[in-house]
Amino acid sequence: MKVAALQMVSTPDVAHNLQAAARLIAQAADAGARLALLPEYFCLMGRRDSDKFDIAEAPGDGPIQRFLSEQARQHQLWLLGGTLPLREEGAALLRNSCLVFAPDGHLAARYDKMHLFAFDNGRERYDEGRVLAPGTALVALQADALRVGLSVCYDLRFPELYRALMQPPCDLITVPSAFTFTTGQAHWELLLRARAIENQCYVLAAAQGGTHENGRRTWGHSLLIDPWGEVQAVRAEGEGVVLGDIVPERLASVRLQLPALAHRRL
Repeated sequence: MKVAALQMVSTPDVAHNLQAAARLIAQAADAGARLALLPEYFCLMGRRDSDKFDIAEAPGDGPIQRFLSEQARQHQLWLLGGTLPLREEGAALLRNSCLVFAPDGHLAARYDKMHLFAFDNGRERYDEGRVLAPGTALVALQADALRVGLSVCYDLRFPELYRALMQPPCDLITVPSAFTFTTGQAHWELLLRARAIENQCYVLAAAQGGTHENGRRTWGHSLLIDPWGEVQAVRAEGEGVVLGDIVPERLASVRLQLPALAHRRL
């Protein structure tokens, strides 16, 4: 199956971001992608964390969710909608949710980001817990012949999440992200390759990649990694599409030659 990671440099303007996402989805579909992954917060990179409250949607309906459903149906592909803010009725905090829409446009899965990012090096300061509540459930789904495990950004630093997703093993793990330039430069590719190697599966990561209107700079480097930890395709910065193939024979070969998943004791 051909898959695509869609890299964006999202803005505080939701309409502008949806137009950019539509353009990239069309490019991926035209290139033969059967599954496309948008980055974390593809719909909004606001000037303040609290801006997420202004566009948050109720689960099951809203313009951003309708956009994703329509795009999946129009292009007949599996569309993993990066993340968008969802607000449960009566909840004070939001969920940072990855919604997966099937080629017929129906909602196939929802994963709420479990691990909330916090960082302070004296110059940059982030704390997602001020506006978000963590998710509580692991989510994997069947997308055509692929078993796909869902995760989001900061989850990448918690290998136990991915180990839990490998029962039964996933063929592909997806990681929509908005890594900061500082943490991305230090750890992004290293962590992604580690998750691919230890779980002997493909990893597809779609990132925000550039300098945003709010002044934040994200690392980018959207990529596809194979089960041996080799980078198959990457885009450093700027808007664009990263394409590659999930090859079942490659998965089987790696798992046969080095059957580490069968050797687990914990």
